[in-house]
Amino acid sequence: MVSVITTTYNRRGFLKEAVLSVLKQDYRDKEVIVVDDGSTDNSIEEINDLPVRYVRKDNGGISSARNKGIAAACGEYIAFLDVDDLWKKNKLSTQISQMAEQGYALSYTDEIWIRNGERLNQKLRHKKYSGWIFERCLPLCIISPSSAVIRREVFDDVGLFDESLPVCEDYDMWLRVTARYPVLFIEKPLIIKRGGHEDQLSRRYDGMDRFRIQAIVKILQDGCLESEMRAKAVEELRKKCLIYAKGAMRRNKEEEARYYLSLAEEYGGP
Repeated sequence: MVSVITTTYNRRGFLKEAVLSVLKQDYRDKEVIVVDDGSTDNSIEEINDLPVRYVRKDNGGISSARNKGIAAACGEYIAFLDVDDLWKKNKLSTQISQMAEQGYALSYTDEIWIRNGERLNQKLRHKKYSGWIFERCLPLCIISPSSAVIRREVFDDVGLFDESLPVCEDYDMWLRVTARYPVLFIEKPLIIKRGGHEDQLSRRYDGMDRFRIQAIVKILQDGCLESEMRAKAVEELRKKCLIYAKGAMRRNKEEEARYYLSLAEEYGGP
C-alpha cells in the first residue's frame, strides 16, 4: 500500500481538488491521510464526503504535520502532496512500477510549474538527476515533496522531518536521504506545482539560505558523509556562509555577518 499524506493549514480553497487528484489515481492500493494543522477555516467540510482519513492537530508547522501523517500511515510506501499542488492520474502507478523494477527506495518526478495562472519554464539550476545525487542537492532543493515516493523504512534510517526548521525542511530531509541512498528521477511531469500565493511559506522568511546552512551543518555533524560528500558539503557551506555574511553586512547586521564568517572559517576544509 501507498500512504498519501496531504497537509493543510487554512487552505480550504485548494484541499478538495488536491485530494481528488489522489483519489483519481489509476493505482488502487492506497490510503489518503489529510493532516489538518489546526486550520480555522473549517477545511474538513470540503472533504467530509470523500474516502480519506482526517487527522487534526494543533498548529505546529509543515514538518510536524507531515510527521503526524507518517505516524498514522499504514503503507509500505509514503508519498506527499502539498495542498496547493496536483497529481497527474498515472503518477503513483508509474513510480511504484519503476521503483520495483529498478530497486530504488525513493523516486521523484518532473514537474509542471504554474504561478499566478501562468506556466513557467524551469531554469538550468533546477535540473534533476538520478543516482547518487547528494552533491546536486546541496545548492538548492531539487526534489519536490509532492513528487516523491519513499519506502517507509527510509524514515526509520534517516529520521523524520526536522520540526525546528520553519522552511527548507525538505532540503534538510533530502540531504539526509541522498547521503545514504541513490534515488530515481522519472523524466515525466507527473505533478502540477502551483505558486504565487500570498501565504506561501517561502514568502514569510528572508534569507532562506540560513536554514540551508543549518541543515548542512547538521549533516556534517551527523558523521554519515563519506569523504567526497563531506568535502562537497563543506565547500557549499562556506559558499553559502560567505554570501549570506556579505548580505548581512549590506543590511547593517554586523553581528549576524560575523557569525556566518566565523562558521565559514570553522569549516575551513574537509
